[in-house]
Amino acid sequence: MVASKFQLRPLIAFIHDFLAIIIAWWLAYLFRFNFEIPPHFQASLVENLLWIVPLQASFFYLFRLYRGIWRYASIPDLKRIFWAVTLSAMVVPFVLFMLKLPGVVPRAVIVLAPLLLMLIMGGSRILYRSWKEQRLYSFKNSERNTVIILGTGSMAVNLVKELAHSPDWQVVGLMGDSPKKQGSRLHGVRVLGKINELDYWVEKLSVRHIIIAMPPTQTNERRQALEICSEVGVKAMTIPSYTDLVSGKMTVSQIRDIELDDLLGREPVILDAEGLHTLLSNKTILITGAGGSIGSELCRQIITFKPKQLVLFELNEFALYSIQEEFCSKFPDIAMAFVIGDVKDESRLAQLFAQYQPTVIFHAAAYKHVPLMEKENTWQALQNNVLGTYILAKLAIKHHITKFVLISTDKAVNPTNVMGASKRLAEMVCQALQQSILSQESMQANTIFSPSTRFVIVRFGNVLGSTGSVIPKFREQIARGGPITVTHPDISRYFMSIQEAAQLVLQAGSMGGIKGGGEIFVMDMGNPIRIVDLAKDMIRLSGFSEEEIKITYTGLRSGEKLHEELITENESTLPTQHEKLRITLSHPVDERWLTSFITWLIEQPALSDTEVRMALAKWVPEYSDKNNEH
Repeated sequence: MVASKFQLRPLIAFIHDFLAIIIAWWLAYLFRFNFEIPPHFQASLVENLLWIVPLQASFFYLFRLYRGIWRYASIPDLKRIFWAVTLSAMVVPFVLFMLKLPGVVPRAVIVLAPLLLMLIMGGSRILYRSWKEQRLYSFKNSERNTVIILGTGSMAVNLVKELAHSPDWQVVGLMGDSPKKQGSRLHGVRVLGKINELDYWVEKLSVRHIIIAMPPTQTNERRQALEICSEVGVKAMTIPSYTDLVSGKMTVSQIRDIELDDLLGREPVILDAEGLHTLLSNKTILITGAGGSIGSELCRQIITFKPKQLVLFELNEFALYSIQEEFCSKFPDIAMAFVIGDVKDESRLAQLFAQYQPTVIFHAAAYKHVPLMEKENTWQALQNNVLGTYILAKLAIKHHITKFVLISTDKAVNPTNVMGASKRLAEMVCQALQQSILSQESMQANTIFSPSTRFVIVRFGNVLGSTGSVIPKFREQIARGGPITVTHPDISRYFMSIQEAAQLVLQAGSMGGIKGGGEIFVMDMGNPIRIVDLAKDMIRLSGFSEEEIKITYTGLRSGEKLHEELITENESTLPTQHEKLRITLSHPVDERWLTSFITWLIEQPALSDTEVRMALAKWVPEYSDKNNEH
């Protein structure tokens, strides 16, 4: 049935064009003689059509006018019609005058007939396509979601263009606060009014979906738009992020739900691709803590630079299994090794170095949960975060690793908890080891020796959605119907997306070590965000109001700061060539301090929580145990 339908279409098209030739010549005679054709010219017309019609029809067949489908008629089809009609029209006078056929054809008719024929053949195809598309979209309109776009800038305009023929979305209006654009039309879609008038237009146009198409830097505008959508009771969505668009993962028309990342207002990271290729391409890269949020995202980012091999080192068996399942299916062409082990296990690490011979290390393995490390696990926090870093770093030096990148935290700045203090100690260990390397290099200035390790330290704040962060906790609390628990109404934190954090770690890794190593890079974290505002955003994103999901305050937990810092009062920073990274100028760590501290850490038996805090006060000058001062 379908096959016969497709076989019938060329025949119908051919009959149409056959009749079009007759009509075009007849109309040409009518126009020439003011719609009163003399009898002898009528007879001449009939005689000449007997050979003109098959002649021109043969040209149409030769130019393959019957292989296309009229519903998809386009410029190439019209070009074929033009050339078929033009060439056949040139042959007609040649036949008439060279072969001296009977019957006179006026010269005006010879010119008019092909013009009318082109108009009839091309016009009928375009009209048929327009009619067919109108029917198609009219039929689909009942199934399409009507939507209002919030925003009138380039993002919104591009979205209107892409959704013009979408089978899922029908844009019924734009809304924005620009006075100049009120009442205007952008690609045929009217700007209805200002965003605070949304409730009126939602009710009038029966809209249930809103797309927020505003630049990522317009954080306040996005948040206000989301709040208005929540109050009106419509679902708010947005378009893909800049990163997804540039990478080709998504297109503008692929609408998605709004996520917390969209409310951070972070500019996209522009990476030094050349520097990162030098650092990562065709190299064996070791990532510790590879199953964690930051570690796994680092792996995803590194893979784009085509490393020789990726060695994923992780203590948690399930986390490593999960990342293995993902990576083996997504990146089958990249050589990878999935290694279970503990950074405190020197023999296991030595085996790993000997087998895989990595050239760059990203050390993300650490105990990071502040309250959990504050009680019962303080000594383990020191062992894992400090001793583990020292063991890994010493082996890195022994095996001539070119770059060792330590993932640190803003909690290492003026630490008030064990976790932050342990990370500050890890920073100091790396800095002291770097000083030792530089001292040896200065003594061997005139001798040939193997390339030395360069340590790079990167500090940043909280990462949205990372393991142990407030985001998964808030999601669970919302799913249970609330309440959401926040420790203090004024508590704030710096936040960034996992993707941005990983990108900047890689960027710092490529930049660090040029002037000796041991630098502490601080990321531009933007402005701190109040946790209660984050909770309110999540409530709205989940489609609830603050009356439906309550927020309660539980008080600061042990070791928890009200506000985080990125540098201490005694530190200053210098700019780098990357606008989102600065270098902290901290006091150099004495090599003798390192020897004394590591000897104590290795020989010391397990300490109680109180003893650990007393020791931290000695080894970390900035540490203050505010929660236990009373």
